[in-house]
Parts: sequence; C-alpha cells; structure tokens
Amino acid sequence: FFKRNSYAKKQLAKKQKEVEEKEFTVYSGGAITITIMGDKTIKNIEIDSDLIDVSNKDMLQEMLTIAVNEAISKVEKEMANAINGATGGINIPGMF
Repeated sequence: FFKRNSYAKKQLAKKQKEVEEKEFTVYSGGAITITIMGDKTIKNIEIDSDLIDVSNKDMLQEMLTIAVNEAISKVEKEMANAINGATGGINIPGMF
C-alpha cells in the first residue's frame, strides 16, 4: 500500500508540474486574448484596438473579467484532469 501511495504521490507531483509549466490561451469574443501559465500567472493580454476607447471602458472591463475567469477555469480543468489521471480518479486523503 505504501509503495503504491508513494508512487501515486510522485505521479501526482509530476502531473501537477507539467500543468504548471504549460501555457494556455483563451480567446474571448474575438477581441481579447489571454495567455496564462498553469500556475495561474498571466503571461500576456492582447486587446483589439477597437476596444481601447474611453467610451468602451465598461465593456472592456467586463470582457477582461470574463476572459481572465475563462483562462483560470481552463487551467483548473486541466489540473483536475491531470490529478484524475495520476490517481486513476481515486481520491486519496492527504494527497492534495
């Protein structure tokens, strides 16, 4: 049991590291592109020049919020898939 638990922990750590080093890109509404790392660090935000206007401030803020949340969600889903893959979908207490 302990050997399997140790192996599962190593596999889990390996999968988590792989996801943390991975880059994810989200395209929101065709006007905002966010690149986020697996550790949830925002690497880049690109904004279509048509949105950069004082009169579009509220819309830009809303679109940025949606895009950042989408990017974070994408990373969290990938991490959950990696954890499930490493543990075979078994929830082992104390492993995460």
